[in-house]
Amino acid sequence: MRFIKFGQQTESNIFNQLDDKKQQLLAQGVDVINLSIGTPDFAPDAHVMQAVSQAACEPDNYKYSMNDTPELTEAVCAWYQRRYGVTLDASQVMSVSGSQEGIAHVAFPLVGAGDLVLAPDPGYPIFTFGPMLTGAEIGLYPLYSEKDWILDFADIPDEVADRAKVMVVSYPNNPTTAVADHAFYERLVAFAKQHNIIVLHDNAYSDLVLDGGQGISFLSVPGAMDVGIEFNSLSKTYNLTGMRVSFAVGNRDVIEKFRAFRSQIDYGMFYPAQAGAVAALNGPQDIVARNRAGYQARRDALCGGLRRIGWQVPDSKGSMFVWAKIPQGYTSSAQFTLDLMDKTGVICVPGLSFGEQGEGYVRFALVVPPERMEEAVRRIEQSGILNR
Repeated sequence: MRFIKFGQQTESNIFNQLDDKKQQLLAQGVDVINLSIGTPDFAPDAHVMQAVSQAACEPDNYKYSMNDTPELTEAVCAWYQRRYGVTLDASQVMSVSGSQEGIAHVAFPLVGAGDLVLAPDPGYPIFTFGPMLTGAEIGLYPLYSEKDWILDFADIPDEVADRAKVMVVSYPNNPTTAVADHAFYERLVAFAKQHNIIVLHDNAYSDLVLDGGQGISFLSVPGAMDVGIEFNSLSKTYNLTGMRVSFAVGNRDVIEKFRAFRSQIDYGMFYPAQAGAVAALNGPQDIVARNRAGYQARRDALCGGLRRIGWQVPDSKGSMFVWAKIPQGYTSSAQFTLDLMDKTGVICVPGLSFGEQGEGYVRFALVVPPERMEEAVRRIEQSGILNR
């Protein structure tokens, strides 16, 4: 394991280099295929946009909301019951301005300077940056390819686990696309109870499990409510990234503390956004299956195409990303990413940006149609970059 504190470098500065390179290519008239940012290009459902539009025409809806509306809380509770078989009440539900904001702030009422928070490596950067803002120390637990990127609790020494107050876990995983099963969450609950750890589970991609799989909620496991909360987002499930609607749900004590903290920094979600969220949760759910099918078609075009030309990239199991080991001849994910941009106009993200365990890999976002994925494969093949 590796330990970091605020002020220590936790990720590569590659994003600045990527943006500079992208601007150069665009200025040169290059047709860039940007597979770096995980922003859905699928449209929201019309009934959701209509609900937002109608609510936005009401002058009273421009006042501070202060709290979630009863309609929104009821919709979240009903959706969790239908979707996961999990029973929640109003004291166990609160909205946040996207899961990234929620995870950035949730540690404040839970830990302070000198406390230990466990987070994955590789992992999404906010999992470490958010808790570090409190002055907490971060213990990075490693995820390994040979273990299918699933946490092995034996890789966390008992003395480290006993020190930890909070643990961030996320499956389906960004960036590795790994999907955890029910048995994993049973082990997680047992581990948390044994070491008295609060679990923060990021479940943003549970509706993007591919190949017929079914995403589950951490809270559906017996005992999970005793040890933690879950963040669930409408961004990727309903194509509402810009609306910034997510929820923290689960353990009452954690939700109560988090709600009290956020009341000091936020006056509540914009009423039209709440109306749109209610429409998404209560309305037709066809969009979920359409999104899954769309991402799977893109994954198949990219991963299948890359394997056809000699780059052995495995199919993603979940999320809207592809996690690929860099080709032979390269030892730096950052250098490969820059070379790929220069030779093909295809942009991905180097694995080092997600932690030291991500070095040697790159992440592609499935944010363009299959035909553009096929074009990316064609350019990669013609560039000769795989034959270095």
